[in-house]
Amino acid sequence: MSLLLGVFSAFCLLGAAQGQDMPYEDYMAQLRACPRECHCPRHFPNAVYCDNRGLKHIPKIPPHTLYLYLQNNLVEALSTEALINATQLRWLNINRNRVTDEGVEAGALGAMSQLLHLYMADNLLTSVPAGLPHSLEQLQLSRNRISKIPAGVFSGMGQLNLLDLQGNKLLDDALVEGSLKGLDGLVQMNLAKNQLSSMPTGLPPSTTQLFLDGNAIEKIPSEYFKGLPKVAFLRLNRNKLSNGGVPANVFNMSSILELQLSHNQLTEVPFIARGLEHLYLDHNRIKSLNGSNFCPVSTEALEDYANDSAPKLRYLRLDGNDIPPPIPRDVVTCFRLLRSIVI
Repeated sequence: MSLLLGVFSAFCLLGAAQGQDMPYEDYMAQLRACPRECHCPRHFPNAVYCDNRGLKHIPKIPPHTLYLYLQNNLVEALSTEALINATQLRWLNINRNRVTDEGVEAGALGAMSQLLHLYMADNLLTSVPAGLPHSLEQLQLSRNRISKIPAGVFSGMGQLNLLDLQGNKLLDDALVEGSLKGLDGLVQMNLAKNQLSSMPTGLPPSTTQLFLDGNAIEKIPSEYFKGLPKVAFLRLNRNKLSNGGVPANVFNMSSILELQLSHNQLTEVPFIARGLEHLYLDHNRIKSLNGSNFCPVSTEALEDYANDSAPKLRYLRLDGNDIPPPIPRDVVTCFRLLRSIVI
């Protein structure tokens, strides 16, 4: 009976190894090397779970680890010694620890040449770490104390498509021409809840999603978006934008699909692009609507129901203003695709 159980156990382990596309010897070596402070599931041996353990140091990581979870600990440093075997890592989560600039040892990050996702939110960093792997696709550094982006820190990082820097201490002078050089494939840039008073410069032309909520931005330069031809989702909620800070055609971009301007100081609806589908203007100081002022097509074009140039707006949010009902007829006439108006 014991022999049968032994054979059955070995068969199960072999099946688990094959399910992970790992040679059996590597599978067993990975399980044996699992740090005693962590958990390495037999059905998912490439993942090492060391989260929520009160750890002050990173234990030595097994050599076949692809996913490493270290969030919610007390770790202060990323040491090359602990990560010497972590050359195959694809995913590293070290959110909510106590990692400092000095704690990121030189070469510790760069050695992970296959890393795709790096999560370092809620730590004690004051600068974007140097020596980041060029393989990275997502970098999350939100809610640190970052006030500096060193020159050249993103050089060679054309694979990065998401950069999250929300909730830091970035001022206008931290984002200048060249600060983000190297991010040729960036899609989403999150700079919400920093200390910006003007629109950031030097953003990659590939930027599609730009989040700037919760800053102190007062003005948008009239030519600002000419250098960002792909912006489709723009969030500027909770800033200090007034009518004078929003040039007449600044949002008239062919690429834009969603525009969020909630909790600002606008008294008029800005002119919008024909292709815009979602517009958020709640909690401003708007007192009236005049469709002719912000309708993006001519009266003649509106007469043709089948015209491809008809405005695409489907959702309009206006609550938190002083607009009396009813919705003016010219607004309804212009935006015939509207499915929801919140007022």
